Amino acid sequence: MDEQALLGLNPNADADFRQRALAYFEQLKISQDAWQVCAEALAQSMYSDDHIKFFCFQVLEHQIKFKYSELTEVQQQLIRETLVTWLQAQMLNPQPEKTFIRNKAAQVFALLFVTEYLTKWPKFFFDILSVVDLNPRGVDMYLRILMAVDAELVDRDVVHTSEASCYFSLTFYFTFHKEARRNTLLKDTMREQCIPSLVESWYQILQNYQYNNSELTCQCLEVVGAYVSWIDLSLIANERFINMLLGHMSVEVLREEACDCLFEIVNKGMDPNDKTKLVESLCQVLQSAGLFSIDQEEDVDFLARFSKLVNGMGQALIASWTKLIKSGDMKSAQDTLQAIEAKVALMLQLLIHEDDDISSNIIGFCYDYLHILKQLSALSDQQKANVEAIMLAVMKKLTYDEEYNFENEGEDEAMFVEYRKQLKLLLDRLAQVSPELLLASVRRVFNTTLQNWQTTRFMEVEVAIRLLYMLAEALPVSHGAHFSGDVTKATALQDMMRTLVTSGVSAYQHTSVTLEFFETVVRYEKFFAVEPQHIPSVLMAFLDHRGLRHTSPKVRSRTAYLFSRFVKSLNKQMNPFIEDVLNRIQDLLELSPPENGYQALLSSDDQLFIYETAGVLIVNSEYSAERKQVLMRNLLTPLMDKFKVLLEKLMMAQDEDRQMALADCLNHAVGFASRTSKAFSNKQTVKQCGCSEVYLDCLQTFLPALSCPLQKEVLRSGVRTFLHRMIICLEEEVLPFIPSASEHMLKDCEAKDLQEFIPLINQITAKFKTQVSPFLQQMFMPLLHAIFEVLLLPAEENDQSAALEKQMLRRSYFAFLQTVTGSGMSEVIANQGAENVERVLFTVIQGAVDYPDPIAQKTCFIILSKLVELWGGKDGPVGFADFVYKHIVPACFLAPLKQTFDLADAQTVLALSECAVTLKTIHLKR
Repeated sequence: MDEQALLGLNPNADADFRQRALAYFEQLKISQDAWQVCAEALAQSMYSDDHIKFFCFQVLEHQIKFKYSELTEVQQQLIRETLVTWLQAQMLNPQPEKTFIRNKAAQVFALLFVTEYLTKWPKFFFDILSVVDLNPRGVDMYLRILMAVDAELVDRDVVHTSEASCYFSLTFYFTFHKEARRNTLLKDTMREQCIPSLVESWYQILQNYQYNNSELTCQCLEVVGAYVSWIDLSLIANERFINMLLGHMSVEVLREEACDCLFEIVNKGMDPNDKTKLVESLCQVLQSAGLFSIDQEEDVDFLARFSKLVNGMGQALIASWTKLIKSGDMKSAQDTLQAIEAKVALMLQLLIHEDDDISSNIIGFCYDYLHILKQLSALSDQQKANVEAIMLAVMKKLTYDEEYNFENEGEDEAMFVEYRKQLKLLLDRLAQVSPELLLASVRRVFNTTLQNWQTTRFMEVEVAIRLLYMLAEALPVSHGAHFSGDVTKATALQDMMRTLVTSGVSAYQHTSVTLEFFETVVRYEKFFAVEPQHIPSVLMAFLDHRGLRHTSPKVRSRTAYLFSRFVKSLNKQMNPFIEDVLNRIQDLLELSPPENGYQALLSSDDQLFIYETAGVLIVNSEYSAERKQVLMRNLLTPLMDKFKVLLEKLMMAQDEDRQMALADCLNHAVGFASRTSKAFSNKQTVKQCGCSEVYLDCLQTFLPALSCPLQKEVLRSGVRTFLHRMIICLEEEVLPFIPSASEHMLKDCEAKDLQEFIPLINQITAKFKTQVSPFLQQMFMPLLHAIFEVLLLPAEENDQSAALEKQMLRRSYFAFLQTVTGSGMSEVIANQGAENVERVLFTVIQGAVDYPDPIAQKTCFIILSKLVELWGGKDGPVGFADFVYKHIVPACFLAPLKQTFDLADAQTVLALSECAVTLKTIHLKR
């Protein structure tokens, strides 16, 4: 072998060596006989370097996976002998191989097994067993091979085929099913020929090593757990095996794996009565061994596995109960239900455990148990007590612990948030079983906590408010109408909401409580329609140090969004407070120039919500149009004034960092103005509110930024977004500004600029149609020249980002042509002169046929179909009929014949459909 190239296999080698090693590996993969060199190196232990050994196994793996059928019988025999020789050497080596080499070797053995077991090597396992006997290193390899075989045959997480990239392609579908048939045949053959012997070998390994080699014992238990899902259960679920497993449950180093193994046995599909008997017999033995005494167990890792086992047993019994009910065997179903009920006390102990992993593992059983109760016509006293106990457990477990880091949330915090989501599902299920009990329990906890909130720990106050918040989803109603309908429920929720807003708890000095307060107030906004007298106090909470002026940026940010929602939801009820609120948020609306160094209370993203809120307050008010105009002008004039000053500063700025900071600030100003326009609707248009003039002034203020030579991308993006909004809000009044804006945006533009500019033109075209025909005719060719110029720019062969940008621009270009033709303005194209029209048409043909982009192809066929419909008759442009037969018809056949036209791809199927529509249109018109 190339010794120099092999040096690059070391992870510490420099890049050149690593590159050479990679190239060498590719070379060996292609070579006809290079694998034999690797086989010899492994069989004769020629290399001591672990990375070279691993490399040799990789070469063999590639040979077996992709080129095995090309080998002669002698060569195939050589591979078998190489692996057996290597296995024999493992038992004689002074030191065991590294784990990663043993795992790779096991994978190669497993690949050879699936390739040869049914034909050339039926004694695969017997040969391996005869080599390894009970030698610990040999047994280790034997167990690793078994796990690798199981992964090949059963593990659906592994996509075994080289077509993984075409996951949804037909090729993959057929390959997958071919493999599935092969795997079924392999498992059937193994069950007939060798599984009883394998099971016997596992028993011998467990018996031999359970007291002196915990690592091998655990490995063997893992193998049993893996295979039990697809072998005859009676081979494992018998007295000698189960007794041994139960014995392992008392050995500290073995019990976690024994637990997992028992879980797999319980999980095995079988007759419901047999399953109930199996679970019950297991439970009796586990209970008599003292394993149900949770409070005496300190090992949380074991308890987490044990909780998973109890969950598996519980869910298995519930599955049996469901099947028995369906089959009408009521006697057995009743016995199974009693067995389930008998596990509830243990389930509750695990659910309430202080360790969240232990609690989380039992939630599935708990959820399914509640589902059973939901189906029963009446609950016994014990079942009602169980429901209440689960409810109290959920309420307790929802509580944050002291260690939760609210300021810097990490992995542990993220896990608790996920765990809380699981508990929420339990709470929702509890509400389905007994909504009255849930409401009464939450009300009791809530009232008790809120009465003494000043002296109660933050986590208890937070969870009390959280429970009220969760009731909104647990007790669903249409359109949030919680305060009408069912009187008991409405009264309870109304009482709790009144307590929440009058208790003063919004002043609690902890961010979690503050946020929960605001979230709940917004969730139950309909409460304020029933008791509007509380609106002022809640508004003050939003506006002062409890909300938008809180010391925590996290609270301020979230409150900005919630305040916006709150104001929108109250609508007309905000009328008495509008001017007061606008005055109080004045300082929060200030645009923070980059040079003053002052840290604003809100980020620019948060300010967007405040501007939108201000806009909503003005637009939805009952003021006259004149008053609305004054208020809107007061809101937007400071932005316009600042914009003019900052634009002048940007023109003079030399330092690039300062230029970027100023451009960002200018962009924020445009964004804020744009956001205020979201308050308008079909009922309250800009015109009706008398605000057209204010927004036209904004347009005149912002448009000069398009001619600024600095930071063009940022400035153009902001102004473009504003224009999009103004087209909706100002309608025809915006049209005089479009030609000049377009002219500036087409100067010195790049692919991304054009890509973002075209949707603006599409919006104008689709909205105003023939009104903008003269403008479109004028700017049609300048826009196309700009597009073609960018598309023709040379790019490096491997520059994927440039290629993607061009692809997206091409799509945008075709989308533009589709909008023009689809809006009934084909004359815009027709009036560009014969030469230009021809050029445009050829680009569409090229897009339909030559570019392997089904989205663009589909658009191109839509354009061609539309043009045939408009121009394909006798009155069409001169020469178009010839163009149809010489270019459009051939394109309809050439495109699907391309190798890149993949019919397994959904977008390509749509392109083919449009292609067929084009042919049909030609047939109808000609």
